[in-house]
This record gives sequence, structure tokens and C-alpha cells, in this order.
Amino acid sequence: MILVNQQSDGFSTTADAHVLPATRVIYDVGQDIKAYINSTTSPTATILFKGTVIGDQSLAPIVASFSSRGPSLASPRILKPDIIGPGVNILAASPFPLDGDTDSKLTFNLESGTSMSCPHLSGIAALLRSAHPHWSPAAIKSAIMTTADVINVNGTPIVDQTLTPADVFATGAGHVNPSKANDPGLIYDIAVDDYIPYLCGLGYTNEHVGIIAHKSVNCTTTIPEGQLNYPTFSVTLGSSQTFRTVTNVGGLVSYYKVKIIAPEGVSIRVKPNKLLFTRMNQKLSYSVTFSNNSNLTSTFSQGYLQWVSTKRTVRSFISVEFV
Repeated sequence: MILVNQQSDGFSTTADAHVLPATRVIYDVGQDIKAYINSTTSPTATILFKGTVIGDQSLAPIVASFSSRGPSLASPRILKPDIIGPGVNILAASPFPLDGDTDSKLTFNLESGTSMSCPHLSGIAALLRSAHPHWSPAAIKSAIMTTADVINVNGTPIVDQTLTPADVFATGAGHVNPSKANDPGLIYDIAVDDYIPYLCGLGYTNEHVGIIAHKSVNCTTTIPEGQLNYPTFSVTLGSSQTFRTVTNVGGLVSYYKVKIIAPEGVSIRVKPNKLLFTRMNQKLSYSVTFSNNSNLTSTFSQGYLQWVSTKRTVRSFISVEFV
């Protein structure tokens, strides 16, 4: 069998187990094969097993066609997705027989999907919690997001299933890098109760928020969703201002300067533009003002804000929607 991609799947292929000899090809190749089949009364094909190719020029990691895309519909001022991780053609132990064969002696299988990337990210979060037992879940998420990779093994931007550069709604903060996440320098922390005014601001009732918070809640205080101390920014222009607080986890004395790669058509002002930390776990706040400086007709634009020291770079991606 020759299994041909749907056009929307582009260059994403998965190594599925089949009950008959089979190969999977990308959409364009599939169209060539179909044209060949229709060109002759006796089409033939051969599957050649060439083994694993080592050292091939690779664009890995590539965002798969099935990877969930943003923006978030439920909370558009929180940039989604957060992160991407390994999820295609993952070789892993499998306790389940394939294709109903109860006599199978196979103990491994190749699978693809969020069911594969989720355990990768969960394991990384567990390792970070082990290394930093006092970090909150938000701190762990921040460390993973602000240190993620945005280039592939060839040093070029990560691409999607079309082999063109993937946008922020495909990659989020980038591809997880556990070694860098273990030493992020700065973290964007969020206490459990900080989520309550955020959820209230989304229009949920006291009862709904109480179910999430596992306690009685009175939504007397709300914040705009973009004011949650998240490690990324998702804003709407006109002109808007937001605030963030970072916590120093990178050394007793740490000095950072801001570096901005502004989204096209956007002016960004950060105050202060330098942060000096004199102790561990010290918190400092800064404001970011976004202004429209063009007449772009596109809907979205993207860039990023970095806090840079001599040892570390703490990156926050920015998505701007023009309305």
C-alpha cells in the first residue's frame, strides 16, 4: 500500500504500523505516483529498505501538521500554544499488541501525537521540580518557555509542515530545551490566587471560579487577561500597556538589559530598560507599552522581548493583533 498525505499535511509523515507492506509519502509525491498509475496499464512499484540514514541534512525539529495552533479562542490575550516538544515518530515501550495480534512479542511501537509530546514535557517538568523543589508550576512553565529553542539543528528558523518558517501560533515560545530550562536566570512567577482575578475577568461566575480554585470565591476584583504575569505577550492595538514581574533565580547579583525585536508595525517602550538584582529570589517589575506605528493591513504581527545578561537570555514572544 502507498498511503498519501492529505494536502493539509504537507511534509509531515508518521511511521504507523500496518497489517500489510506499506509506505507513506508526502502529498506532492502522492500526486506524481497517481499520475504515473494513470499513465500506464501496468503500473509497478518497489519498496527499497535502505535502513537508517545518519548525518542527513535535517530541518528537525519541524512543527507537524497535527500540532495544535493558536490563537486561543477562550483567552486571546494569552498567547497559545505555550511550547512545542518531541511528538512525531517516537519509539517507546508499548504494552499493547498491535492490530489485535494477541500473540505479538513486540514490546515497542512508534507513535505520534500530543500523547507523545505530553510525556516529554511532563518528564522535563518533573526533572525541573526535582532540581528546584521550591519552584511553583508557573515558575517551571516560565523556565521552559523563556529558554526554548527557536532554530533547528541547522541553525535556521523552525519550519512547519509546508517547510516554511513557522509562526508564533505554531511554535509558541519554541521547542523545549531542558538543559537551558534548568538555569533560566529570570522567571515569571504566578501564585495560585493570582489566577482568580484573571478567571473572574474572563466572565466566569463565582461558582465556576470556585470549582477551579477549590474554595469559595467572590469576584470583586478582576484583571484584564493580558495583565496576568505570563512569560509571553499577546496584545491588541490601538495602544496598550501591560506590566510584568520577574524573579531572579540566576545568582546573587544579576544585571540585565532589555533587547526588543519589535513586531512589524509596532513601537515598544519598556520602563525601566535595565534590571539590577542584588539577591536571589528578588522581584523587579517593568512596564511595556505597545503602540501602532503603521497602516499594516495584516491581522497579526510577531516579535519578542529579551532580558539579556552576560550569561543568560530570557526571551518573551510577542503577538500583536491589529484591530
